[in-house]
Amino acid sequence: MNKKSFFNVEGLNKSFAGLKAVNDVSMHIETGEILGLIGPNGSGKTTAINIMTGMIKRDSGKITIDEHNIGDMPAYLVPVYGLVRTYQTIRLFKSMTCLENAMMGAIGVGIGRRAASEIAGELLEEVGLGESIGLPAERLTFRDQRLLEIARALAASPKFLLLDEPAAGLNEEETDMLLSLLKTLPGSRNIGILIVDHDMRLIMNLCNRLQVLNYGRTIAEGLPKDVQKNPEVVNAYLGSTAS
Repeated sequence: MNKKSFFNVEGLNKSFAGLKAVNDVSMHIETGEILGLIGPNGSGKTTAINIMTGMIKRDSGKITIDEHNIGDMPAYLVPVYGLVRTYQTIRLFKSMTCLENAMMGAIGVGIGRRAASEIAGELLEEVGLGESIGLPAERLTFRDQRLLEIARALAASPKFLLLDEPAAGLNEEETDMLLSLLKTLPGSRNIGILIVDHDMRLIMNLCNRLQVLNYGRTIAEGLPKDVQKNPEVVNAYLGSTAS
């Protein structure tokens, strides 16, 4: 049986020039599950992810993975303790090959080059990029660049994967392919996933639980079918799409 790991955020707060961007946000994720973090633009979702991954310093709150307090760690150390992310805007090494890009995820957590190459090759096959292994990243389609980012993140052998709008810019068919891939990861890799996305069809079909932010604070959390009917969520975000 796979060992469970736990990612906990307690009472997270962050203000910018007096504006409360993240207001007493707490969340809990276990390996093997997918939590969707949704809400209107400007609700604090990406800011929360940036704090969790050490890119922005929090004002207060606690962030832990198992017994490790990662809240004060520099961003480059956070993946070593099991938390990795992808970005809303794709950030690849465009002139490097797909293999080299994916290897960087493993090398970044201290894995040697030979082992990193093996891990990266296997992951590229897993995400459907096996035939593109020697291509420069800049020659990939937009969808395949998204997949390469996911492969690079997985190469770090994370316990938890944070995905910031992975379906942005994808058409319906491409989003369905992404959905199929992401659904398999918690079970096949014993990881937990936190996903931020505005594609409600993807979110509702992928996530075990949802948490909704508005003006930096949590306004609802629970099963997708219950959150979808929550009047405050419908009013703040879903609108007529909830019906």
